[in-house]
Amino acid sequence: MSGRPVKHSVTLKGHRTSISLEDEFWRELRRIAEEKELALNALVAEIDVDRGPDTGLASAIRIHVLRDLRRRLAETQIEAR
Repeated sequence: MSGRPVKHSVTLKGHRTSISLEDEFWRELRRIAEEKELALNALVAEIDVDRGPDTGLASAIRIHVLRDLRRRLAETQIEAR
């Protein structure tokens, strides 16, 4: 497992674009897409629409993954009570 970003192409608004993320982020992003029953491109498109104008797409994806992991952790802690 490498900490170096890996480029993947996605389609946004009918155009191909490359995104560089570490393998761990790609895996979690795919897991989130599966959980939501979305294609990876559809999830990335949602993230793209929600990001601010000063936030890069790769950063927005990392933040989305982090927030999802925090949400899952909080749910696990609530269930454990």
